[in-house]
Amino acid sequence: MTGMQWLIWSLAAAGKFFEGFVVFMTGVALPLLSNEFEIGAAEHGIISAASLFGILIGAVALGGLSDRFGRKPMFLAEMVIFVGFLVAVIFSPNFYFLVLCLFGIGLALGCDYPTAHMIISENIPSTSRGRLVLGAFAFQAVGALGGTAVGYFVLSTLPEISAWRWMFASAIIPALLVTIGRLYIVESANWLSARGQVDKAEEAVKRLLVRKPQYPSEVKLAARQTAADAQSKQTYASLFNKTNRRATILASVPWFLQDLGTYGIGIFTPTILAAAVGANSDHARSVADLIANDITAAKGAALITSLLILGILFAVLLADIVGRISLQILGFFGCAVGLVLAALSSNFTDGTQMLLIFSGFMLFNFMTNLGPNAQTYLLAGEVFPTAIRGKGAGFAAAFAKIGAVATAFLFPILLETIGTSALLYGLVVVSILGAAVTWMFRIETTGLNLDRLEEPASEF
Repeated sequence: MTGMQWLIWSLAAAGKFFEGFVVFMTGVALPLLSNEFEIGAAEHGIISAASLFGILIGAVALGGLSDRFGRKPMFLAEMVIFVGFLVAVIFSPNFYFLVLCLFGIGLALGCDYPTAHMIISENIPSTSRGRLVLGAFAFQAVGALGGTAVGYFVLSTLPEISAWRWMFASAIIPALLVTIGRLYIVESANWLSARGQVDKAEEAVKRLLVRKPQYPSEVKLAARQTAADAQSKQTYASLFNKTNRRATILASVPWFLQDLGTYGIGIFTPTILAAAVGANSDHARSVADLIANDITAAKGAALITSLLILGILFAVLLADIVGRISLQILGFFGCAVGLVLAALSSNFTDGTQMLLIFSGFMLFNFMTNLGPNAQTYLLAGEVFPTAIRGKGAGFAAAFAKIGAVATAFLFPILLETIGTSALLYGLVVVSILGAAVTWMFRIETTGLNLDRLEEPASEF
């Protein structure tokens, strides 16, 4: 690994950090937003779903552009968009402007899903691709914990309704630094070569591999026959032809199913915990009660969220050893067990109830990041050929975010109508289905060179 490779990796990891930070911090901010803008359960869902819907659109509309304009331009553009809307959100005068800004933030984060993966995987050795892609993805969990922790810190030091604005403001300066850093990375040689720009690809490789002592001393790349022509013929419709259909299903459907649970549990953990301890913020008697309840829930959510980090650390260690498919299936079953434990808590009271809720959610968070949350992201950027990799990974991320948007919008409504227990049992079925789909359409990519992955996957 050279200095340039580590720079690329760290800047990609920062993008994943911001996603976890903003999305999960929104869960802490929800009670404050509800009070300031006087909104109900449906509006709660809209706020939670706004950034996720932006991710859905951004992954397809912007992420796919990396196949046309290059990995680096979109890698930079997404951060410019992110910073712009992040600044705007702290000045939101009303509910509608807030939703628009959160949607804009989601657009940038959506572009990052395929682009960050490709910028790493196309610039590092195949033998460590799994570890490094997931190592960067781990910062989503770090960001989730960071967002919850910042929410707790801001509430503790500034116990007032407007504290949510300072929560979002805390990310502006770090985001600006990351934006500047992305100006200095190299373009993907894989992408340049696939476009038939062999000379530029060689220059990119030379910049990528600068080190002391220098090796290799000379770089020569073989031209790909009809590369540019093949690139120009690739459209989103190509994802569903016989060559790519199996990869599209594997990359998209399990990711959709895991997002149904991961974002619902992640965003509304503070709400569920507050309800479980009898501190429902909707019935707080004063602003002081509201702040106190939110702080209590944020502390519990931070403890549970920490298991996301532990889970992704195990995924980093095992992805290139055990394999993507095995970990994804194991993770789905582990999520189901955790959700069953949390659902059973409704049959108990006091200490036993809290033990089951915490142990269930902690197991869920550990297993989702060991398995489906990590492996779906990894597979989506590996199973498609270079010419359509951006579109494939972008489509998979967007399709997955349909599940995230649905659960973010419906979760607060369903919590009120059918209750926590029934909702959790429904997610148990979803997790088992995710394991089944993964097995049926499995394509193992562990240790394979990206050029080897250019060969068509098994037809379906």
